[in-house]
Amino acid sequence: MNNILTHRLMRPLAAAFVGALTTLSFAPYQIWPLAFISPAILLLLLNKQSAKKGAWIGYCWGIGQFATGISWVHVSIDTFGGMPKIASVFLMVLLIAYLAIYAALFGWTINRFFHTSNRMRLLVAAPILWIIGDWLRGWVMTGFPWLWLGYSQIDSPLANFAPIGGVELLTLLVLICSGCLAYSFISKSWSTLAIPAIVFATGYGLNAAQWVTPQPLRSTKIALIQGNIDQALKWAPSHRWPTIMKYTDLSRENWDADIIIWPEAAVPAFEYELPSYLKSLDELARMNNSGIILGILNQNENREFYNSILAVGGTHDAEYSYDVSKRYNKHHLLPFGEFVPFGDILRPIAPFFNLPMSSFSRGSFVQKNIRISGHTFASALCYEIIFNEQVRQNVNEDTDFILTLSNDAWFGKSIGPLQHMEIARMRALEMGKPVVRSTNNGVTAVTDYQGHIIKELPQFETGVLKVDMIPTRGQTPYHWYGSWPLYIWVSLGLIACAINQRKHPSE
Repeated sequence: MNNILTHRLMRPLAAAFVGALTTLSFAPYQIWPLAFISPAILLLLLNKQSAKKGAWIGYCWGIGQFATGISWVHVSIDTFGGMPKIASVFLMVLLIAYLAIYAALFGWTINRFFHTSNRMRLLVAAPILWIIGDWLRGWVMTGFPWLWLGYSQIDSPLANFAPIGGVELLTLLVLICSGCLAYSFISKSWSTLAIPAIVFATGYGLNAAQWVTPQPLRSTKIALIQGNIDQALKWAPSHRWPTIMKYTDLSRENWDADIIIWPEAAVPAFEYELPSYLKSLDELARMNNSGIILGILNQNENREFYNSILAVGGTHDAEYSYDVSKRYNKHHLLPFGEFVPFGDILRPIAPFFNLPMSSFSRGSFVQKNIRISGHTFASALCYEIIFNEQVRQNVNEDTDFILTLSNDAWFGKSIGPLQHMEIARMRALEMGKPVVRSTNNGVTAVTDYQGHIIKELPQFETGVLKVDMIPTRGQTPYHWYGSWPLYIWVSLGLIACAINQRKHPSE
């Protein structure tokens, strides 16, 4: 009996271990070949199993991946949530258990509807079902498209496919290659490995493609201020003005920059509370032919709160005036951090759901670019940078840079901020636009239009990053078409798999 139980547990345990290894393919480890090996082993573990066992094996793989890959979330819950340890651990377990459901759906679906071990199952059905699962995870309950396997390929030859089909195409290619590895092992048909070889060779070749055109004559000097404010003190009333003056003084020392950028919610106050200060800051920046972009909180006449970006100063730009409608207001809010799903039910249950500033309103999905000192920025506040379609629709033909302000101090010295920066790099590559990322305590960095980090500040230090940024013009295929070609391919692939399954039900 014990031997039977042990045997039944072997595959799920192996799946959990393999899923955990997947985290090593992402930042800061970036052992990107593991992103191919882990799904390939999962497909082998799913081979010749029932749909029910397939779901369990897939679920264990998901538990392994997310227990290690998003462990950083617990830092914010435990340190700043004000909850007992057992409650914070419970919430973390609940999150991991939910995210693993998508891997379980993959295991159940492929073994329920595509239960053969032929090429169609592993080379077509598996990649398609995987990408559908990722799309669902990126959409359900506002979405959490973190740890998509395509992100792990930002430094591999496959990265050159990103301007064509975005991170989803990279994920699909990873699964096709993994399917080839699994099929070759099962069938001993090693010729199938020619497909990954062709994919990688094409990736190398695409390195020569130039989708956009840099404009060195429009170069601008940008200074990013990393204030390194202690998150535990940031919103204390006694630290409001010391924090504001720290950013002001660091800006005064860098008036030679055309544009100075502060991080998300750098000003620990609502805009309506500081009209005199902001007007003075606007005038001071103008006197020095510089502009400042800063994160601030806002409230409109209907007492709706917003996480906003404000631009003051700038050459030939309008003078400062208080108008919430003319700010960039964050659209994609962080569940529980900035809004509480089912708040009417959850808030009375536990004080945790009444965290300060957990009742923000959404800005529009598409908003005007921020224009300052002759340059335009498509904005994404913190968490929004992980939503590629939102970024894509906010980048237009006049956009010079992608701007993302963040405050990852919530996650301490964890891998979370490094994964966040990896995702931001992918947005640059997809859109062919340099990314400017200003944060409270790191990772503060800028990339070129190919997603390569040009310069960055050390984490957990006060500092100023100064760099000459070169904008681009033109559009990548992904910016032009988005994911529609991939949607069509997935639809046709599913039809082909269904037809093949009906013709060869017993293969």
